[in-house]
Amino acid sequence: MSFVYLDGAWLRPEEALIPVGDRGFLLSDGIYEVTPAYRGRFFLMERHRARLLRGMCELRIDADITRVERVHEELLDRNELRDAEISYVYLQITRGVAPRSHAFPTDPVAPTVYAFAREYVRPSLERWNAGFDAITVPDRRWARVDIKTISLLPNVLAQQAAVDAGVKDALLVRDGVALEGAHNNFFAVFGETVVTHPNSNVILPGITRGYVVELARELGLEVEERPIQVEELARADEAFFTGTTTEIRPTVEIDGRPVGSGAVGPVTRRLFAAFIERLERHAAAR
Repeated sequence: MSFVYLDGAWLRPEEALIPVGDRGFLLSDGIYEVTPAYRGRFFLMERHRARLLRGMCELRIDADITRVERVHEELLDRNELRDAEISYVYLQITRGVAPRSHAFPTDPVAPTVYAFAREYVRPSLERWNAGFDAITVPDRRWARVDIKTISLLPNVLAQQAAVDAGVKDALLVRDGVALEGAHNNFFAVFGETVVTHPNSNVILPGITRGYVVELARELGLEVEERPIQVEELARADEAFFTGTTTEIRPTVEIDGRPVGSGAVGPVTRRLFAAFIERLERHAAAR
């Protein structure tokens, strides 16, 4: 039996009801975070918490998150996910219930806090070794992509475009620059130089993205954080996406054209092997 958390209560999913006046429902006025756990041990929790706090400050949502980590742990226990190879907790905080108005409520209202946990199954090594594909899609998101808000309709439409095209990922493009995926960050490799768009208001500061940048530098790879022009993709040797549930996913074809040799490249393999090794070490320290 699965359980979710809603405003201090532990409920079965069908029992968790949100009032129709909730600003998250009416106006997408809220924020969310997704934190992974490996064999019951949360990975980079402090970074996810810091991003959540930053987003709450940007949106001026005043919520007490002192129990957030305890809620995460209890979600794993209540859903019997402590021994799962990979699981994650989704946490969402909205401004709460108030009469519908574009401006913030004039009287203080209690924010709505909702969370659930699920198991995640990584693609098989055979599937990973075959690589994945993507298409480029125009980026139609708002100008504060760095805030992890629940306003995700442009992302949804971009990912659906990928589904309709029969590919795995959508690579968002704005003003000729390949920014990131519909729900993950993007890297291209030129020789042994790993390139990704710098953190700014036009991409989400991905937790896995930042960790992979650090990992690449530890491995002695050159890292450039700069815009990637779409035309550059034709001469990229490798490409991959990163994210909480994406981890490191190799991309061997974009818009029907092979990336490099059309096979998963050595830099991506080195990064993924090092990433998995760190995760194993992290999980073993439980």
